[in-house]
Amino acid sequence: MLEIRRYHSEQKEEWNLFVARSKNGTFLIDRRYMDYHAHRFSDFSLMIYTEKGALQAVLPAHREDNCLFSHGGLTYGGLVMGNDMTAQKAMQVFDALNSFLADNGIDRVRYKPAPHIYHRCPAEEDLYAIVQCCHARLQFREIASVVPLDGNMPKWSQLRVRGVKKADRQGVQVVQSDDYAGFWNILSDNLLQKYGKAPVHSLEEIRLLAGRFPRNIRLFVAKQGCEMLAGTVIYETEDRIAHSQYISASPRGKQMGALDKLFYHLLTEEYTHMNYFDFGISTEQHGQWLNENLIHQKEGFGARAVCYDTYEWTL
Repeated sequence: MLEIRRYHSEQKEEWNLFVARSKNGTFLIDRRYMDYHAHRFSDFSLMIYTEKGALQAVLPAHREDNCLFSHGGLTYGGLVMGNDMTAQKAMQVFDALNSFLADNGIDRVRYKPAPHIYHRCPAEEDLYAIVQCCHARLQFREIASVVPLDGNMPKWSQLRVRGVKKADRQGVQVVQSDDYAGFWNILSDNLLQKYGKAPVHSLEEIRLLAGRFPRNIRLFVAKQGCEMLAGTVIYETEDRIAHSQYISASPRGKQMGALDKLFYHLLTEEYTHMNYFDFGISTEQHGQWLNENLIHQKEGFGARAVCYDTYEWTL
């Protein structure tokens, strides 16, 4: 028998401790990260206990009418599992979850598991269970570009190599920075001109999150003298994965190869101890449109495909 409970703020410490010890949780599932935008979502996160009261799994989620999302405010969510989770136990969890959701007036689930590269150890019991128990179907598939940092990195394109040399000739340097305001000016201008949008995080929000997670969220910039030319906000998952959450360059930075220099530094110096460098997705409209120029640039750095999937089922 399993007991499923709605998450409440007084369980924050228990939740965070479980995520930190889980086999597939990351700091994005920490409530200190999740709750920065709590006002935007109707939280419906769940905690799954054994009959003896041991926490076995948690599900970050929010609710919209009769649909459960896991979790709309996160790049990925899915069932966060303890190290003792097995395939049979996962099937029991989803059977219990479906009954609980149906009793609470939910008849549809949209589920975003964390890609396997974010797992501490193999943790795809949920993918088997949602097909067998929930008859889930793949709803959306997005493609991310990931560089293996274990010595098997594909060669860089000549265009990217030339960009690094061009930046070197002009004295471009890469440093870690706390100047989020300067980078947000570059980023916001680019997003507004290209897509008519603002960054997902406001300047105040990214500063807040970087303050809460100084070991996980870092800003690196390429500069010539005092002028910021390009930058990227990196989300670090322990010593396993560096994810480029935001990337942008000024018009002058683009001409000078500043991004090429920036990522050359990150991939060959800063993050050589990690397993992967994730450039993030290059798709829009839930994967229906591939930004070929963007993914070509990332592949030029030796990145290759990892899919970010979304599944859906009805109760």
